[in-house]
Amino acid sequence: MANLKEIRTRIASVKSTQQITSAMKMVSAAKLRKSQAAIVKLRPYSQKMSDIMAKVGESMTDEVPFARKPKNKQEKILIIALTSNKGLCSSFNSSIIKLTAKTIKEYQSAGHSVSVMSYGKKGDSALSKTENIDYLGTDDMIWEALTFDNVSKIAERFMNAFLEGKYDRIEIIYNRFKNAATQIPTIEGFLPVSTRKDGTSTAGNKNRNNDYIFEPGKQEIINSVIPQSLKTQMYKCFLDSFTSEHGARMSSMNKATDNAQSLLQDLTLTYNKQRQADITNQIIEVANGANAV
Repeated sequence: MANLKEIRTRIASVKSTQQITSAMKMVSAAKLRKSQAAIVKLRPYSQKMSDIMAKVGESMTDEVPFARKPKNKQEKILIIALTSNKGLCSSFNSSIIKLTAKTIKEYQSAGHSVSVMSYGKKGDSALSKTENIDYLGTDDMIWEALTFDNVSKIAERFMNAFLEGKYDRIEIIYNRFKNAATQIPTIEGFLPVSTRKDGTSTAGNKNRNNDYIFEPGKQEIINSVIPQSLKTQMYKCFLDSFTSEHGARMSSMNKATDNAQSLLQDLTLTYNKQRQADITNQIIEVANGANAV
């Protein structure tokens, strides 16, 4: 059994760790409250924008460049993986890395060429080692200043790449926030845009009413509403990931703090037992010495 000094050292170490995990939990909780309020407000707006875009695309499929479908069976696919810059957030990062690796393997098995762009240091350290892909690097600083304007610049970059024909399909892999304890790894299509809400083509469906009145005009809608909807969609994905990260870290640090408290109780009990045993031994030694005299 360890001596009293060793037990006291362990108790002090666990208390120090508990203070750190407790502080990290409170910081993540504060960030979570702010980002959770933002994502709850953004989702209805993003959904409405998607509905509008689906209706517009359904009415003028041939006129929407963002709805272009690949002509060849072998596609050039870009995967955007959203992870975090820091760890200590349970399986938040590993779930995205595993899902990305699985998706890459499936696409490569189907004969598609895959490119990957990572946002977050944890994803970069893992995905940069993946073989047989075109790895585009990472942009870790986006998480330090996550604003709609900054994400819009990222969206514009990939929208232009799609229009230039560099990619036939662009998908975003991220953690969708459900609550502080639950984050859902999700694959979301970014481009091409769906011509209908359910993702199917309207060709051959002559019974649907596609007679819409556009104001100010079709071209203006193509040039403004659809790009704005795509930017909003990407910002929602980034904000979902950001909120999920802090939810996962808060839950993880809460468990760590509780485990530290449980360990402290066990160590304190062990310390008291050892101290009692030492005192008993000392009393016995004194009694034996007195009897010997």
